[in-house]
Amino acid sequence: MSARTGYPNGVPSWVDLASPDVDASVAFYRGLFGWEHVASGPVEETGGYGVFTLRGRNVAGIVPLQDESQPAVWNTYIAVDDADATVAAAEQAGGQVAMGVLDVMTSGRMAYLVDTTGAMVGIWQAGDHIGAQLVNEPGTLGWNELTTQDFASAKAFYASVVGWEPEAVEGSNGGYVVFNVDGHAIAGMIGARDGAASQWRVYFIVADTDATVARAQALGGAITVPAFDLEDIGRIAMLSDPNGTAFAVMTPVSADE
Repeated sequence: MSARTGYPNGVPSWVDLASPDVDASVAFYRGLFGWEHVASGPVEETGGYGVFTLRGRNVAGIVPLQDESQPAVWNTYIAVDDADATVAAAEQAGGQVAMGVLDVMTSGRMAYLVDTTGAMVGIWQAGDHIGAQLVNEPGTLGWNELTTQDFASAKAFYASVVGWEPEAVEGSNGGYVVFNVDGHAIAGMIGARDGAASQWRVYFIVADTDATVARAQALGGAITVPAFDLEDIGRIAMLSDPNGTAFAVMTPVSADE
């Protein structure tokens, strides 16, 4: 189902964009996905955090970079039942705490972790804000994927911290791993290029990958990997927005059936 009212522990539930130019980002993603931008509250309380909505439902967030040393990036957040316990488990598993547990008004509790491969990931203990209220339909989050060269370390870390069950994809020669929670695929892992840092990648579902790629270019974005077909999965392209922030789009095979 695309409408969500909550997320089990361990399931990616939210993504947000750290942007060096919020106005430019809002214009780009409005044009690309039809999103609207809603401020979360007074800047002095929220740091300028805003929410992207589709048909009035929350689908992603956006926040201005707090200093020039921060990268422009799409962040992934994993739903957890207990943020404090998850942070403790991450440290026990060899991860690092980039930002300790923080109460976000009544919205929820969050922290940023660095896993044992060096990738940063957020955790989110829901309060009033559950995460994305729509997923897996055009214009919404469809998949989260870790790119890393250290599969063994990532498997051990996420299994210990959020209970993920890794499963190698048949025919991929170990080149792709799906993470499962209670038997459901919730995220993936793929090998990073030689020398590339470990990081989380965000995929958005679109009705037509090629049309979306063309629209992204017209709006000032760029293609980093041209559209390609992945058997039994769908048609995928890797893009970057006008600020150079990487993301992916995908038209699932089921969308064509």
